[in-house]
Amino acid sequence: MAVLTPMRRWKGYSKPQRTELYLRWSLYLVPLVLLPLIMLALAAPAGREDGHGIAQVCLVVGLAVTLLTLRALRTSLDHYLQRPTDHLRRLLVLGVVTVAGCWAVLLLGPADGGPGSPQAPPFTVVVVSSLLAAAFCPVSVGLPVSRACLAGAGAQLLIAPAALLAGIDAATTAGLLVGNLIALTFIGSSCRSFAWLQSVVWELDTAREAQSRLAVAEERLRFSRDLHDVMGRNLTTIALKSELAVQLARRGRPEAADQMTEVQRIAQESQREVRDVVRGYRTADLYAETIGARAVLRSADVACEIDLGEDADRLPLPVQSVLGWVIREATTNMLRHSEAGHCSIRLRREDGRVVLELENDGVPAVPIPSRGSGTGLRGLRERLAAHDGELTVPDAGPGRFRMLASVPL
Repeated sequence: MAVLTPMRRWKGYSKPQRTELYLRWSLYLVPLVLLPLIMLALAAPAGREDGHGIAQVCLVVGLAVTLLTLRALRTSLDHYLQRPTDHLRRLLVLGVVTVAGCWAVLLLGPADGGPGSPQAPPFTVVVVSSLLAAAFCPVSVGLPVSRACLAGAGAQLLIAPAALLAGIDAATTAGLLVGNLIALTFIGSSCRSFAWLQSVVWELDTAREAQSRLAVAEERLRFSRDLHDVMGRNLTTIALKSELAVQLARRGRPEAADQMTEVQRIAQESQREVRDVVRGYRTADLYAETIGARAVLRSADVACEIDLGEDADRLPLPVQSVLGWVIREATTNMLRHSEAGHCSIRLRREDGRVVLELENDGVPAVPIPSRGSGTGLRGLRERLAAHDGELTVPDAGPGRFRMLASVPL
């Protein structure tokens, strides 16, 4: 069972979380590529007398830079995604260790690439370039572009004296620096593009949640505006007539009873108007809800298949209303609790009952606590129970959700 735990956790992640996990490990692979390069460098000086010492230096420096790069890369990406972190301290430690490691490799390594050749040996170039490339990955993510460029150029300038002191001529040193700058530019652009892509994914997810909240706020505003328009004038009239009736009653005038009768009439009219507003708010038209659900789902890239039959418009209005509420709530749950790519809505008649079937895919493997016990489904069961109906959620297979709402005709 423990073997399936990582897969269940993966299926329980949302799309932004999956994207971030994929992009994070894609970035982590950049410094991990340093290890096989270091292993190749270990074999290069094996035939030399000082080969054992330089091999140990390369191994220690490579492992240290790799571990520090992974930790700095994690905090730098968190900083880029605007999360609290201490990335600057880790970047500083990484920079110092990388420059010191490059100095150690250049000064302790052999000064020539062969007899009579005052050039850097290939394995030294590979190790130094790999160290710089790995360390620049978190730098390009955790710092602004201008500061990252200055950090890369500064590291090159700090390493140049070590190359000259190691006996490498100026032309070879300049070529090494230019090649490293080109490599750092490519690696830095790639790493920052990965981080930018992840930030865009989270921004889109935040915008989607904000759009949902705005839709709810707009509906509340509409309802409050309708209620204000209905009750504002009537309540003002009731207050004025009640005050007038009090004054007349204190003076013993018989017109006070007439004013209270008028207040009663206005109150009854206001009650009727409020009921009309609430009834219009609580009534869900079956066709209107179906069309709205299709539009909302298509905007979320969910293919929707709808089959209401030919006589759906001849169903009793209370039945259409309660089924419309089922479609509305099911659409909300689908967008909120799943990553559906396809759904179906079917209406049929069975033994004097009308059955509405809704099914979608994209259900996470890890059960969501609110599913089956949340206020949404509970409210639908209460609405259906008022019409002698019932709501069932049968098993639809892995990754799928199925809901059946039946109402007697």
